[in-house]
Amino acid sequence: MTEEAAPTVPTGCSARGCGKPATWALLWNNPKIHTPDRRKTWLACDEHKDSLSDFLDRRSFLREVEPFTA
Repeated sequence: MTEEAAPTVPTGCSARGCGKPATWALLWNNPKIHTPDRRKTWLACDEHKDSLSDFLDRRSFLREVEPFTA
């Protein structure tokens, strides 16, 4: 009998090319394809929190921003 390892969940910033640890969770959904209660998550470091939030907000996708702890 073998145990399966739990999948690893990324904890780094979602900004392209950024490898910093995430400190913020940006919860979003695309209302054209997701039900209203569905939330997808992008993670952001302090440096990229505003730019990623703005990107989602301009598309009316951003729902919540909350502190992230791994």
